[in-house]
Amino acid sequence: MPAPYPTRLFHITAIANLPAIFAAGALLSKNGGAAAGINYQNIAHAGAQGARAVRAVPNPPGGLVHDFVPFYFAPRSPMLFAINGGRVAGCQWRQTDIVHFETTVQCLVARGRPFVFYDRNATLAFSTPYTDLAHLDTAVAWDLMTEAPQLDGYCKFWQNNPAVARYADRMERRQAEFLVRDNVPLDCMTRLGVIDAARQAQVLALLAQAGVALTVDIMPAWYF
Repeated sequence: MPAPYPTRLFHITAIANLPAIFAAGALLSKNGGAAAGINYQNIAHAGAQGARAVRAVPNPPGGLVHDFVPFYFAPRSPMLFAINGGRVAGCQWRQTDIVHFETTVQCLVARGRPFVFYDRNATLAFSTPYTDLAHLDTAVAWDLMTEAPQLDGYCKFWQNNPAVARYADRMERRQAEFLVRDNVPLDCMTRLGVIDAARQAQVLALLAQAGVALTVDIMPAWYF
């Protein structure tokens, strides 16, 4: 099934991280943020982060997964569900505290950003990496991503269902990733998405304070 065009991408982080992100003028990779001395608030599973810290990606572009900024191909991710349920150790945040950054594959490629993408969660040892966009239509499970019922163009459901063969590994395929080397400048972003008007006002105030111009939309369909 062909990928949607434009091919939207989504990165989530805590609103508490926005001042550091705006000051940097970009989303930074995990390793890039550490090198810059930025202490981002954690929203990720420690075990998964340990695996990503040592997993190499194909060369070119080369490096480790933590040298890349990760994006999902859809919002309302299983990771956000885990955060909201308090199932991420050391993460105090819930979905109301999370903001989505939206960009597109096409924008990043036009900017010449080195990338690699995976057919499922990149943490998994058996996920397959690709560096040629010719595989984008077939590597990512667009049929699962976009089937009905939809919220903002993406399937509402992502849970595994062992009773139905095509849904047996739906969660990990729903977490297919597009990774961008080192950083993604903020001017590549289409917009930011938040859960409600209060968070929209909070993020707009942070943008104004930092002198950054980005659209902030209330996107309840991106949340649970």
